[in-house]
Amino acid sequence: MLAFSAQPAVAASSPSLSALEQQLSAMVSGKSADIGIAALDLNTGETVSIKGNTPFPMASTVKVAVAALYLAQVDHGRRSLDDTINGVSARSLMKRMLIHSDNRATDILLKDLGGPSALHDWLQQSGVNGLRVDRTIAQLLSAKRDLWDRRDSSTPTAMVDLLRRIYRAELIRPKSRDYLLDLMAQCETGKNRMKALLPGVPIEHKTGTLDGLTDDVGFISMPDGHRVAVAIFTRGGSDRPRAIAQAARAIYDGFKTALTWPFSPALTAR
Repeated sequence: MLAFSAQPAVAASSPSLSALEQQLSAMVSGKSADIGIAALDLNTGETVSIKGNTPFPMASTVKVAVAALYLAQVDHGRRSLDDTINGVSARSLMKRMLIHSDNRATDILLKDLGGPSALHDWLQQSGVNGLRVDRTIAQLLSAKRDLWDRRDSSTPTAMVDLLRRIYRAELIRPKSRDYLLDLMAQCETGKNRMKALLPGVPIEHKTGTLDGLTDDVGFISMPDGHRVAVAIFTRGGSDRPRAIAQAARAIYDGFKTALTWPFSPALTAR
């Protein structure tokens, strides 16, 4: 069994976002679900978190990491998106995995990469702490459901750190990052989550769902086009998609109104 990785150092919510932190805390306390939230402005580093160091099951949000590892190997010439795996191109498998959350496509890619331990080890070696991968999607779905199982879990802060490293082209090159974000922008699942109360706002995201669990992670674009990386995990209770939608709306409004403009273009990744 893989050891649970150490959690990353986490900055407290930024002073300029204290009003947003209070708003999110009040919202979370009024919900029956257990909710973890982290958000990071990718230009300024401003951050807010609620239960940011608490592990939650990733469910299908792990597919972002699967895609990142495959694309990292494409970047290094070890694989190609045109490679055929089980009779299907890797490009097609990637689309099925990220746009439609196809579990079989995910496990085909994961097996080709060396399985869950290979993905876990790559994340650890890349400095992504607080996130662990133990099982294939098929194994996860066939196991007895335990929403507090530390296997295949991530803290909200660790997931946001993974998103940050992807966006900053630390794990994959800019071309691969742009390809990944384009697929995440086409995500067909979870339209009642981060997107629900942000009509017209560009969002690149990946959902995760199990019985009693609802997750959504990704990037929310602000009015000037810069992005905020967001991870919202919810388990137990009721009306979890609505909680995610409300949190995402609060994050968008809070970052939009609280941060200093303009931002330094030197910090912009794309």
